[in-house]
Amino acid sequence: MTNSKSKANSGTIALNKKARHEYFLEDKFEAGIALQGWEVKSIRAGKVNISDTYVIIRNGEAYLLGAQVQPLLAASSHVVCDPERSRKLLLKQRELDKLIGASEREGYSIVATAMYWKRHLVKVEIYLAKGKKSHDKRDTVKQRDWERQKSRILKHDVR
Repeated sequence: MTNSKSKANSGTIALNKKARHEYFLEDKFEAGIALQGWEVKSIRAGKVNISDTYVIIRNGEAYLLGAQVQPLLAASSHVVCDPERSRKLLLKQRELDKLIGASEREGYSIVATAMYWKRHLVKVEIYLAKGKKSHDKRDTVKQRDWERQKSRILKHDVR
């Protein structure tokens, strides 16, 4: 028996890797998400994609748009399954106020970066984000390559 954790046991359901490339991520929030029964079953089966998701504020509430939850073939026949419906995010009023202020006054975007299990609940990790320009993306790649080279050099010098 091995004690290593597999992806199934780690709690992570889906990641939005593109968000780190496209945005400067600043403030992190953890939000619950209001789901229907068939969606929870599909999420347990891993049939979710959050690569193009973002959050909008409407009527003082946050909604997750662009998340795709594909219905299972064994889903109930009496339930109408909409894979791309907007899902309400469950946040505290103070967090909502901060998100509303930053997105309306300061021009921030609100981006979902991860979906994961926390005990038996599905949580979404969202960030306040500023968009990157193409030269910022190149700088990020250069910095990452330099860090990689630096660690190789230091590792080689230690031996």
